Amino acid sequence: MSNDHLQSVLAQTAEERFEYFLDAVGEEREIWILINSDEHFLKLHGEEDGGFEYLPIWPSSDFAEHYSQNCAEDSNELTPKSIPLPQFLNRWLPGLNKDGIEVGVFPGADNSVWISEPKDLEQDLRDELARF
Repeated sequence: MSNDHLQSVLAQTAEERFEYFLDAVGEEREIWILINSDEHFLKLHGEEDGGFEYLPIWPSSDFAEHYSQNCAEDSNELTPKSIPLPQFLNRWLPGLNKDGIEVGVFPGADNSVWISEPKDLEQDLRDELARF
């Protein structure tokens, strides 16, 4: 991916990046997260509504890696990891829902992020898949 394309997508609003995410994941059929050297996934904390935890996800390794290098506090320890979309839909989202962890879709360089309940994101992804 060219740096110009990466920067132009990152400059979009959180809602525009959410739409980009749905399109890209619908085509590529994979989600990207960041993990540390112990293979624990990155969880972030939101301050709104009394605080909550969320799993940040990206549509490609390029965006996840950019976030790890430019925005994350423990950037040296984080690496992108792919999750096949069926596994994300069938195992990850139900587990996140059970644990009360929300999903932060495609955090940007400005730390804006589209926060979604796991069940809502599952429906959005399934709706996107129905288009293909």
